[in-house]
Amino acid sequence: MPAATCVIYNPAAGRGRAEKLLAGVRASLGGEVEVRPSREPGHAVELARDAATEGFARVVAAGGDGTVHEVANGVLQSGRRDTVFAVWPIGSANDYAYSLGMDVWWERRGERLPTEVMDVDVGRVTAAGRERFMVCCLGVGFNGMVTVEARKTHWLAGMPLYALAFLKAMVRHFATPTMTVRFDGREVVTPTLALSVLNAQREGNFPLRPAARLDDGAFDYMHATRLRRGHLLRYLPAMAAGRLPENHRLIALGRASRIEVHSESPLCVHADGEFVCVPEEGVTEIVLEVVQRRLRVEVFPPALYGAR
Repeated sequence: MPAATCVIYNPAAGRGRAEKLLAGVRASLGGEVEVRPSREPGHAVELARDAATEGFARVVAAGGDGTVHEVANGVLQSGRRDTVFAVWPIGSANDYAYSLGMDVWWERRGERLPTEVMDVDVGRVTAAGRERFMVCCLGVGFNGMVTVEARKTHWLAGMPLYALAFLKAMVRHFATPTMTVRFDGREVVTPTLALSVLNAQREGNFPLRPAARLDDGAFDYMHATRLRRGHLLRYLPAMAAGRLPENHRLIALGRASRIEVHSESPLCVHADGEFVCVPEEGVTEIVLEVVQRRLRVEVFPPALYGAR
């Protein structure tokens, strides 16, 4: 019989602090845990798929949102509905852990606090004939280019990292190509700077849709259209505080269970901070749809009740 828990981690997570952070937790749990490090991009998907297939009751992504994305995809690809997916947030960005309340649990992990399990939605992303799952957020256009810039910076983490990447992308990658975006049955054709689609509450540490829930059968989105650089600077504090204007003529906030995007220019898209496509690939269409309550996740109770 396998151990109760398989922990999959990126040795580079937390700017290389992953090994030290995990050592104490593993020691406290003793033989209940088996640890498997990933070696390269995509390897955590394979490790998680194998762990779920082998019958581990719980598969943990120890790292940031990139590790979360890969491990969640591996668990989902296994087809096992009984495997519990968990997150131990030790990365540069921990957006999904925030919505699960596991950032709070991790900070107080020495107290052996109890957690609960809930069934949550995931997003299925299709682009250029390829399919993957999204658990936290997806960004189109400018948001994808922010991810490009964040990947280039290795000396910051968290909100400072993404604020700097945001400013760099504003200077280097500001564009508003015309996109046709269909939100369920409603179609919008407009110049588009960015589209953020959230299953959880944050993207790149920004709580863009703080009221979003993981189990309500719909995505929350923010569609920024003809914004100028001055608008971005003006609304950066509101984005950081989770207080985007509700009735702005250039920023649409809403909910949908299926979103289709067609762009006149090649797209840059990330899912959970991992690239779905970059402009060099020439992809101009993506489809994103909710798969309701497809993933069993471990949560700390504040996430259940909306209390932070």
